[in-house]
Amino acid sequence: MTIQQLKYIVALDEERHFARAAEVCMVTQPGLTIQLKNLEEEIGIKIFDRNKVPLTPTILGVEIINRAKKILREADEIRDFVVNEKNLLEGEVKIGVITTLSPYLIPLFIKAMKEATPKVHFIIKEANTGQLMKDLETGALDVALMATPTGNPNLIEHPVFKEPFVAYLNKLHPMIKDEFYEMQPGDKTELLLLHSEFCYNAQLLDICGIKSPGKIKEQFTYDISSIETLKNLVHAQLGFAIIPELSILNEKDLGLFKPFKEPKPVREISLVVSDSFSKKLLLEKMNEAIWNCLPESLKKDFAYRKIRWNDSPYFVKSVSDFIMQSKKA
Repeated sequence: MTIQQLKYIVALDEERHFARAAEVCMVTQPGLTIQLKNLEEEIGIKIFDRNKVPLTPTILGVEIINRAKKILREADEIRDFVVNEKNLLEGEVKIGVITTLSPYLIPLFIKAMKEATPKVHFIIKEANTGQLMKDLETGALDVALMATPTGNPNLIEHPVFKEPFVAYLNKLHPMIKDEFYEMQPGDKTELLLLHSEFCYNAQLLDICGIKSPGKIKEQFTYDISSIETLKNLVHAQLGFAIIPELSILNEKDLGLFKPFKEPKPVREISLVVSDSFSKKLLLEKMNEAIWNCLPESLKKDFAYRKIRWNDSPYFVKSVSDFIMQSKKA
């Protein structure tokens, strides 16, 4: 028994004619007839007396039709309830943000979301990519703002923007006076990484031929998760780093970071949810708020809404893609 079959018998009761009922239901008359027959065979009761003109419900058929009308009303109420819940902009929402993005975007995002959704209470958690994916799958988080693609089939990704990477150099680096940074073979051993963020680190380790966590001056093994710590290591002339552009927008010494030549290495930042998440309007509001609070320089160069990134000659999915292209060149 299906909702569609119940709609058919209600239409038949109202029209008392197979052809007119089929037209109302936008199906063929044979198709409607077959569905009525299947329903009657399933429940073992004749709903309509086909020998009478016009078509007339049987005694039990009248009761079945009345119950069908009630079920259809309740189905409509469920549909209305779901639509209302999807568009409800209030309550509590748990958001996770990757550690390499949170310090730089969240202060701007909070202000924008307070204006867009004043009745929503956001609980924000900062964590690495692996933990965020786990929390989304278990329901500990509703939404995560993270680098994608995740490769997780249980999660749905809604891209928001593309964030370029820049090279962060110490003052003794041979390219410190150049306009752009180009990957040099000798730089591989000097590259500082964030080991808790596998989004681009794992690929860098593989492509650069680094088999184990980095060592500083062959004496210290480090395992850090803060971009600010990386910067301080660079300041101390212990190597160089490849970091997201948002992390250097408030830098006072503009000479320490260098953009890459085209194609620029970028990472895709998305709102990620489980496949059961239903609040689409909330995602739209979050997407819009994030985009609006981005620096104009980033929006100007990477207006993803205006071009198809995968078809663009300037699209590079990650730093690792950039390094691979450099190796081929």
